[in-house]
Amino acid sequence: MKIVDTHLHVWNLRRAAYPWLEGDRSILNRTWSIEELEPARAASGVTHGVLVQASGCMEDTELMLETARNTPWVHGVVVWLPLTDTRRTAALLETQFLSEPYFKGIRHQIHDEPDPRWLLQPAVIDSLQLLAQHDIPYDLVGVLPAHLETALEVASRVPTLRMVFDHLNQPPISSGEQSGRWHYLMREAAGHPNFYAKISGLGTASGNFEGRTAEHILPYVEYVLTQFGAERCCCGGDWPVSMLSDDYAGTWQTIRSILAKLCTAADQEKILHDNACRFYNLSTD
Repeated sequence: MKIVDTHLHVWNLRRAAYPWLEGDRSILNRTWSIEELEPARAASGVTHGVLVQASGCMEDTELMLETARNTPWVHGVVVWLPLTDTRRTAALLETQFLSEPYFKGIRHQIHDEPDPRWLLQPAVIDSLQLLAQHDIPYDLVGVLPAHLETALEVASRVPTLRMVFDHLNQPPISSGEQSGRWHYLMREAAGHPNFYAKISGLGTASGNFEGRTAEHILPYVEYVLTQFGAERCCCGGDWPVSMLSDDYAGTWQTIRSILAKLCTAADQEKILHDNACRFYNLSTD
């Protein structure tokens, strides 16, 4: 079975600034290159990958594109663009990204913005309209119910924009809550056909993850599959952030064991490969 990891990161502290790492004392606060993932990637059965932005700067984008060009199994890059400057975003799309074969989507780290309604700024909405016109998908990296509420408002203003919830917008795994605001808003989001759900980052979602097992995560994946269906879910390893809770092989073992319990073989193929190709316009031939 072909498996697309839709959520990988690389970063280089000498080439770009990563404000979210300032003062970080964890293993993440160093340069991470794709080469060090290779043994675990091969052992995990992952056949294709998508790199996702780790900083709001063009230097990070250049690093990811360079990595993709030099890594045969990486087939796409989700970049950052200055969405608050619609004119510059349009110019970058026309002069650089629309002709870039590895360009597959855009993300902004909205979870690091003080205002959870950041996406609703008029200039940002205009930029998102541009993405929709070019059928460019957008990655939503929310961590609060307010981010889900904002995403729903974006969907009403830009109804043709395809969006995916990175890390399922941080389900309340640490509290074990089985019915609450996250559940209600994800159910509402599932009613919009252009929303997809990315099963990723759940080893660390909502914090307090020491001792977390597949059994803790499974109810939230099951809920999302029930709401979105097997046709609108995909998977990602969230490496190297996932290394805080488990190694790469362990992360994928958890994902695959959960899917094996919840899905038919045909649905697993959709979730692990087909949906990612459709959402990000990937070719894995």
